[in-house]
Amino acid sequence: MDSSRMRFGLLLPNQGVVFGATTVPELLDMARTAETSGVFDTVFVGDSLLAKPRLESVAVLSAVAAVTRRVRLGTACMASFPLRHPIVLAAQWSALDSLSHGRTVLVVCIGGGGSGGQVAGDFDREYQAFGIDPSERAGRLEEGIEVLRTLWTQDPATHHGRFFTFDGISVRPRPVQRPCPPIWIANNPHVFGARPDVVRRTVERVGRLADGWMTVMATPGQFRDSWEAIRTAARANGRDPDRMESSLYYNVNVAENRREAFAETKRFLDQYYSTDFSEQRIEGWTAYGPPSECAAKIREYASVGVQTLNIRFTSYDQGAQLRRFLADVVPQI
Repeated sequence: MDSSRMRFGLLLPNQGVVFGATTVPELLDMARTAETSGVFDTVFVGDSLLAKPRLESVAVLSAVAAVTRRVRLGTACMASFPLRHPIVLAAQWSALDSLSHGRTVLVVCIGGGGSGGQVAGDFDREYQAFGIDPSERAGRLEEGIEVLRTLWTQDPATHHGRFFTFDGISVRPRPVQRPCPPIWIANNPHVFGARPDVVRRTVERVGRLADGWMTVMATPGQFRDSWEAIRTAARANGRDPDRMESSLYYNVNVAENRREAFAETKRFLDQYYSTDFSEQRIEGWTAYGPPSECAAKIREYASVGVQTLNIRFTSYDQGAQLRRFLADVVPQI
């Protein structure tokens, strides 16, 4: 994948509709602005089913597909992937790829919302409701990816696995993209305190299975090191790392007053994730303050392998933030 310039993705905060940070019309207006700006290459939406309620991701992307023609459409990330039956998702995503004329990027993750391999309480209740053991998340993710590619590339398709078994079925229409839509994996091998064996597994999984990688809360140095480890894992699995894409999910709040930008960011993140974000976590995941300072922090990622910087505005005025980012920050990057 050509990494000569860093591209931008726009995260539409579809969970924000639930707690008043945005509205459905504003989300679609932002998608149109991303399309016409020429700055953004991809529009992403978040995903969760019960644990963190929001407008359902595939439905939102279908609406975005109807008001755009150029930008790619993706999930960031599909945390519910281990809960979704891959036959149903294969049909849904194939339809989205057809409706968008081949513009989809499916970014999946194991979900869970916890740390150190644990599952946060709200996600644990979600898994109970679906009758799925949270310890199966990684296995279901890996087999789910295999099933999707089988259904999208074989007609009829047969699969006999640990979690899913079927014989001679067809998903039609097939996706527009051939051989199939790209599937990225989102994970965070750089998380502080992660066991070495967990880090190795997360890196190896991306290198072995994914067409791309997305991560969050990484310093430039952490991103560089993790991405190089993933590229090495891809080579070890007989894959060409130059055909893979890399992406960082990153927060932005543009304001002349840094203190006010920080306060709004903290309020937004605390509400979005139902937790208490520390100053350290916010500093490591957010460019906030005057345009020149936001641009300077973003520029730090351009030389460490970030091919797409996925921007999420930590603000209760999403449209104004997008306009100011385009007018005042982008020219300085």
